[in-house]
Amino acid sequence: MKILVTGASGLIGAALCARLAGESHEVVRVLHHADTGVHPEIQTVSVDMARGLRPQDWTPYLAGVDAVVNCAGVLQDSARENTRHVHSTGASALFTACEHAGVNKVIHFSAIGVDRQQPSAFSASKLAGDEALMARSLDWVILRPSVVLGRPAFGASALFRGLAALPLLPLMPDTGRLQVVQLDDVISTVLFFLKPGSPSHLKLDLAGPEALSMSEVVGRYRRWFGWSSAREFILPNWAAAILYRFGDAAAQLGWRPPMRSNAAKEIARGAVGDPQPWMTATGIQPSSLASALRLNPATVQERWFAGLYFVKPALFVVLPLFWIMTGIISLTVKNRFQRLRSAGALADIAVGALIACRPTSRLGLFGAIAVSLFYAIAGSILRPDLWLEPLGPLIKILPILVLHFAALAILEER
Repeated sequence: MKILVTGASGLIGAALCARLAGESHEVVRVLHHADTGVHPEIQTVSVDMARGLRPQDWTPYLAGVDAVVNCAGVLQDSARENTRHVHSTGASALFTACEHAGVNKVIHFSAIGVDRQQPSAFSASKLAGDEALMARSLDWVILRPSVVLGRPAFGASALFRGLAALPLLPLMPDTGRLQVVQLDDVISTVLFFLKPGSPSHLKLDLAGPEALSMSEVVGRYRRWFGWSSAREFILPNWAAAILYRFGDAAAQLGWRPPMRSNAAKEIARGAVGDPQPWMTATGIQPSSLASALRLNPATVQERWFAGLYFVKPALFVVLPLFWIMTGIISLTVKNRFQRLRSAGALADIAVGALIACRPTSRLGLFGAIAVSLFYAIAGSILRPDLWLEPLGPLIKILPILVLHFAALAILEER
């Protein structure tokens, strides 16, 4: 079959494309920005779901396509993301284009519980997308997974790993229970419904066999890593609210933190559902988290990732502050190198601003490395004695350089 997959860089979309290609299907990956270097053997097209709001925006890519799997989704509105456009308007345009192009099979990923409660724009727009698909004359299947966990460290599975690495486990207040579902079971479900003659016009909750608290999920990851239980404490409401607001602010700068205001609203109702209709329709027996983790022992690289998870946001807070503050301080100091100092101060501020914004963070890190090397060379020429200063103003450039290379190494998230 020729299958078009939207949201192909996400947790589900990336795994699905790899599995489909491995089973000799022809796959068309739809990404915000074409990235042919990751899977050069798979056709990739660039369409932003938030901008593909008309059926004709999708028609050119549906020629010869037998089925569409819509995995696109965003957590919250921000400067770069729009829940209504991605989940509803853009999705509806895609479904209409499928109908016009004769692509009858459409498998659409929604979210568990959206048909029962819509506490945020995320779930409200997801439900609107579901309704748009059900209104079309297509062989549709709507899959509503709970929190999807898998071997790839992405989204919730990355967050749980990071939390598991903390010696003290902070728990958010007012969180519901989670019937986490395994990525492999989700992918197997899509493959089942892509088979000729498979049932359609179904809405299925994809939920795991057990309802766990956030603490229990993290505890299973700690045991997977081989670590003993962590001491737990519940964050006060005011502290949790501050963290969610920090997440919102980071999203406005282009980052994608999992803990944002919409997440707070969604996890309060939990992610639970009845897996029996799913099991009956497909014959799939969903795996528990414990059994899935037992089949894939943790590696040292997994432990590295877990330990670095919260180091990364700390880096991308500290480094911009470091450069911006050194620039501001330098502007207030007068000496005989004033012109050079002022130019350097403005460069410092520019570098800090670039690092803080996700779209320009890589450029900012390379800029910081270049500026640091310039300072080392200029300082060696103008003030070589600073290498011998007790506080080591020039020697400190070396660990600063290493820190920026480390930030470059862990910059990418998907």
